Amino acid sequence: MNDPTTLVSTDWLEAHLRDPDLRVLDASWYLPAMARDAKAEYEARHIPGARFFDLDDISDSRSELPHMAPPIEKFMSRLRAMGVGDGHQVVVYDGAGIFSAPRVWWTFRLMGKTDVAVLDGGLPKWLAEGRPTEDLPPIIRDRHMTVQKQNQMVKDVTQVAAASKLGDHEIIDARAAGRFRGDEPEPRPGLRAGHIPGAKNVPIATLMTPEGTLKPAAELKAVFEAAGVDLSKPAITSCGSGVTAAVLSLALQIIGHRDHSLYDGSWAEWGMYDDLKVAKG
Repeated sequence: MNDPTTLVSTDWLEAHLRDPDLRVLDASWYLPAMARDAKAEYEARHIPGARFFDLDDISDSRSELPHMAPPIEKFMSRLRAMGVGDGHQVVVYDGAGIFSAPRVWWTFRLMGKTDVAVLDGGLPKWLAEGRPTEDLPPIIRDRHMTVQKQNQMVKDVTQVAAASKLGDHEIIDARAAGRFRGDEPEPRPGLRAGHIPGAKNVPIATLMTPEGTLKPAAELKAVFEAAGVDLSKPAITSCGSGVTAAVLSLALQIIGHRDHSLYDGSWAEWGMYDDLKVAKG
C-alpha cells in the first residue's frame, strides 16, 4: 500500500527520491532507556536529502509537559528554515522503525498539511535493503508555508476527563500492557501507575509485523476490535507522552476511521494529578 497521505514503502520512496517537491524528514526520537542519540545518528547517516526534525525542539517550550504540539508560528518558522513548505510531499521516518515518525505525521495534519506520509519500516528496513544513505547536510531552499490549525485533532486534559466520564469516545492507550494495567512503574518519575478509566489498550507492538512494518488495514482493524475498541465512536489516542499515540492515529486513518484526535499531555499529564481517577488491571 502506498498512500502519500498515510504510509509509503521503501520502494516508493527510493523511486521518488529525486522528485523536486519531495522532502524527507528524519524524525528519530528515543526514550532515555533506549540510550540512543538521534541527532548524532542522523549526522552519521540518513536517507539522501533528509532533514532532521527535532521533536523536543519543535514543540511548545512554554509547557512543562514534554514535546507538546508547537505553536503555529514556531512550526512554520522551523519548517521554513528546513526548506519545507507549501506544495511539498513530505515523507517522515525514524531510526526505530515506526515509533516517533507518526508523531510528526500527526503534527503536520494538526497544522492542516495532509501531503505527508510515514515511511513503512523506517530506517531499519531501508538499511536492511541496502538502500542509499549519506552524511551530508541537505541543501536548503526557503519555501513559504501556510498553516491552518485543525483544533479538533488534539485534546486537552479537560476534554479527555469529560470523554472518560461520558463514555462518548473510545480512549485508546498505546503503552505496553504492563504499564496500562499498572503492574509496571512509569519511566517518568512521580507519575502514578495505571490508565484513564474506560480506556482500551492497543500496544503499538500489536500493530506491527515481525519485519517492523505496519500490518495491512484489515489486520489493523482486527487488532482494534480484539482490544474492545468500538470503531463507530470517535477515538482519542493516548500513550506515555503523546509520541506513540500517533502510531494509533496513523493506524486509525489507514483503516478509514477519520474521527480521531490525540491527547497531547497523555499519561505524563494524567498520571501527575491526584484529582484525576486512575484505573488498574
